[in-house]
Amino acid sequence: METSHLDTLTSIALVTTAALLCGLVLIRLRQPAVVGYILAGVVLGPTGLRLVSNTETVQLLAELGVIMLLFLTGMELSLRSFKSIYKTALGATLLQIVIALLAFWGLSHFLGWPMQRAIVFAFATALSSTAVAIKILEETDDLRTPVGRTTVSVLVAQDLAVIPMLLIIDAFGGKTGGAVSIAVALKLVLSIGLLAGISWFLAKRDRITLPLSGWISSRPEVIPLAATAFCFTWATLSGVIGLSTAYGAFLAGLIIGNSNVRALLHRAAEPIQTILLMVFFLSIGLLIDLHYIASNWQSVLTVLALVTILKTIVNVGILHLLGEPWQRAFHSGVVMAQMGEFSFILLAVGLAAKVIAPDAYQLMISVIALSLLISPMWLAVARRLHEVALKTLGASFIGQEEEF
Repeated sequence: METSHLDTLTSIALVTTAALLCGLVLIRLRQPAVVGYILAGVVLGPTGLRLVSNTETVQLLAELGVIMLLFLTGMELSLRSFKSIYKTALGATLLQIVIALLAFWGLSHFLGWPMQRAIVFAFATALSSTAVAIKILEETDDLRTPVGRTTVSVLVAQDLAVIPMLLIIDAFGGKTGGAVSIAVALKLVLSIGLLAGISWFLAKRDRITLPLSGWISSRPEVIPLAATAFCFTWATLSGVIGLSTAYGAFLAGLIIGNSNVRALLHRAAEPIQTILLMVFFLSIGLLIDLHYIASNWQSVLTVLALVTILKTIVNVGILHLLGEPWQRAFHSGVVMAQMGEFSFILLAVGLAAKVIAPDAYQLMISVIALSLLISPMWLAVARRLHEVALKTLGASFIGQEEEF
């Protein structure tokens, strides 16, 4: 028994150290640390050096990381700020999902896929990575600019869309089609109604006072525990009534974010979220099958290129269509060109529901992980191409004016 515990502790120490070193190297290269965490998982995983083979504990911690991610996302959401830009955010998210559904619906007819599989892939492709996008915006000093506000608002709207997506995909695994459809519809109505009601209540007030907030504030040693307990209590309650635990965590964050102890609990929860989020991205690296990528590199790279380029074009076009200036739309669209952390979860639910095959799951997992890895580089490439295009078009325009 002691040997087993030592082995587990050795694995944890090894994983943590490798993730720290990879994260520091990527930060030194002015790239998001999360990219380093994914690389650490790839190197240590079953198809890398095989130093970590038991991934169940890592997966559990990764799920907690997702809960904490949405908890802090809700905490950082200012309802007053979101109110001023919510039409763009919700409109962009809705159009992203609709375009993805139409694209995969056409692809399903061409490839003979069942419609349920096309829906899972469309949902997963429509989402972008909140963690990676925010880190990129921080690195480029754009987080507090109009570009940052537009991007973050769309990312928040996408995070909200995850809840109905999870409910719909989970329903695909049911055996009683009509009953499941009614249950899903009720859950969707409940989740949207609950969110709308809480948002309306919080928006009407400046700051709400939480019970025991004065007592908690005077005891620094219990503040991190209070923040974590509040998050997981709401997540548990949400799970008990049949909604997503991540949804409950988001509501918890939304309440705290508009309370009198927001700054205090945010500072306390952030280090916990950083650790759990590191484990989440590490688990993504552990899922990557290097042998599969080596054997199917043409398919993986083709899908990766198509997803990255088409997502960029769609994002930029949608934001510009919704009234964003061209420069801002371009920057935001490129930052959101990758697939998201919740895409992994949607695909895992689709796999559990037997909607997608293991090979298709591995293909999409590889594409998502690689899209996260290349996201900072794609931003640099896209910016350079944009500059060249502007110079070329400017020179052509000047030449035309001189001829005239």
